Amino acid sequence: MVIRTVLTGLTALTLTAPNGFLAPIEWGGGPLTVEALPRVVYTAHRGGALEVPENSMSGLLAAFERGTAQVIDFDTRILRDGTLVVMHDDTLDRTTYMSGPVRRLDRWDWLGVRLRPGSTVPGRWRTERPPTVAEVLDRFGGRIMLMLEAKDPQSLKSLAGLIRGRGLTRSVFVNTNSPAVAHRAHQLGLLAQLWRSKTQMRTDRPEDWAPFVDVLDVDYKARDGDLLRAVNSGVPRVWAHTVTTPKQRDRVLWLGCNGVITDAPGLLSRTPVKKQRPIKVLRGPAPTRMAQAVGVIAR
Repeated sequence: MVIRTVLTGLTALTLTAPNGFLAPIEWGGGPLTVEALPRVVYTAHRGGALEVPENSMSGLLAAFERGTAQVIDFDTRILRDGTLVVMHDDTLDRTTYMSGPVRRLDRWDWLGVRLRPGSTVPGRWRTERPPTVAEVLDRFGGRIMLMLEAKDPQSLKSLAGLIRGRGLTRSVFVNTNSPAVAHRAHQLGLLAQLWRSKTQMRTDRPEDWAPFVDVLDVDYKARDGDLLRAVNSGVPRVWAHTVTTPKQRDRVLWLGCNGVITDAPGLLSRTPVKKQRPIKVLRGPAPTRMAQAVGVIAR
């Protein structure tokens, strides 16, 4: 059994990799899995898009090496020949030196694509080719928990094949905005993550998703009541996106979320969580989850 310690703004976290067969050699026999995550989790959104070039191999590597998040997030698209690549938008225009739909390219075209680092990202970054999903899984799979958003739902079966083929079904969250796609991911034996906007959360019934959703990914801008309904839905992990400031983080943790998805993992890891005043009225199972949140913030 191998132990790796990383630092966050809450505490030093010790992540233990279980023994197994299909594992990177540095983990001594088993990939890091969801069972090793701490009670409160930081996820580096697109690698931490305010701190590194989003969805780039160098950015994901920086997020991994800095140790300020326990999960690294990236987005996936499918090319016309079925190749799965790392890209958020459905066009190349915003983040590369090229333009046009991603779906028009094949794997040979992809070799010529070059990312354009954002002008507001600190530091100096070289232009590089955006990676394929297989390259990211091979580089980081089992070494840290990964979260990938399946931007093209038709790619789900191929994504499942890549994840299963590397023995990473307990090491990769598959994210989507569609409950139907999340349910399908669950049926395929994957860790299903479902994200919802503040508008969707007004009418959502999150308890309906508890049987098949592993992470409910909620909008931090949602109303307190909507966040509390998500926290008390029975879904085991409720993480808030996309948090960029300590104040935003502190609010969602106080309301009972047990993780944040952030563009600024470095900033949050350096900034302690502030104490909050108790909430006066709680109903149903809320006291249990709220007590957990109080325990985190009172450290």
